[in-house]
Amino acid sequence: MAQTQSPVGIGIDIGGTGIKGALVNLDDGSLVGERQKVKTPEGAPIDAVLDAVEELRGKILAQPEASGSDYSIGMCMPSVVRRGVALSAANIADEWIGFEAAKAFSERLGTPVSLINDADAAGYGEVMFGHAKDAHGALLVITLGTGIGSALIHNGNLVPNTELGHLSLGKHGDYEKYASAKVREKEDLPLKHWAKKRLTPYFAKLEQLFSPDLFIVSGGISKRADEFLPFIDVPTRIDAAQLTNNAGIVGAALLAEEGWT
Repeated sequence: MAQTQSPVGIGIDIGGTGIKGALVNLDDGSLVGERQKVKTPEGAPIDAVLDAVEELRGKILAQPEASGSDYSIGMCMPSVVRRGVALSAANIADEWIGFEAAKAFSERLGTPVSLINDADAAGYGEVMFGHAKDAHGALLVITLGTGIGSALIHNGNLVPNTELGHLSLGKHGDYEKYASAKVREKEDLPLKHWAKKRLTPYFAKLEQLFSPDLFIVSGGISKRADEFLPFIDVPTRIDAAQLTNNAGIVGAALLAEEGWT
């Protein structure tokens, strides 16, 4: 009997410094072929990002693993997204605010595009295919990167657009500007110091607000989890993401296949 081929979709993750994408096996969340990347245009204005996404889609489809171009496309970006409209702009141009982003991407790529907040996509990918697969209860996936993203998931159901990286703690009105991985790198903070002095108060506040069963830390820095997670001093368990920096790509592709709008 011939084996049934797994469905494949395209996931694209727009970040403040790079735009990443890949073909994704929708049955198990693995990447098909190599992850492709282009640089995010300076300031991330709309037209330049549309051009970059089109270039990236071309690189993905040029791989030998791609067969044709009839793939569902899921995208995520650092913005609150409601019914395809970008309602905020973190590390991208302010002109995105109020823009019908999903419609613009669909028109540029010539196919319907699903669009969601980047942290929500990463969180959903991690819960469906990563470390927290089949976990029950309330989970908070925190993405530490250019900013701080968050995804709140309860029993596999995503609550979109939480944007908890922008919480105010003490004198810090937008906490990602004080404690993101990019800020740590810019200030050359040791990982242990960063975890104890900047991440611990943040995770303690999240714990107070949501009482999650589990925290998961995502983003590229999660590859160095052993060097800083043990120093975030809160009672709730904190684990590193399994999908690391591919979680947004995987989550976006999966949500597109599921018809997220």
